[in-house]
Amino acid sequence: MNRKFFVFLAIMSMAAGLALNAQEGYQGNGSGAAQWNVPAPVTVEAAKTLRDNSPVILRGKIESALGRERYVFSDVSGSVTIKIDRILWTGLSVDQNDTVEIVGELEKERTRVEVDVKILRKI
Repeated sequence: MNRKFFVFLAIMSMAAGLALNAQEGYQGNGSGAAQWNVPAPVTVEAAKTLRDNSPVILRGKIESALGRERYVFSDVSGSVTIKIDRILWTGLSVDQNDTVEIVGELEKERTRVEVDVKILRKI
């Protein structure tokens, strides 16, 4: 996937969040309220079935650090290795008890599945 796609996905995710929080004004018939087409979060096990380079949104916990910017991420369905560049940690403090949402790209090889994180957010 190219960088433009992930920038677009990030903007759409933020816009959808703002739209959900901004419930002011008339929202009924004829209001012209925008309908966003943002991919829904999936489970770790569902993500593992997707094709290489698929964009994914996951919600769960970062269980432990493996070193070299790699971590174990888990949700109710299982766990996966994720790669988080140092720049994404700027201003963010997370431990194993915090729930996070990650937007990333699935990287699959023969014996390895990993998510390259593009956006990290504490929820």
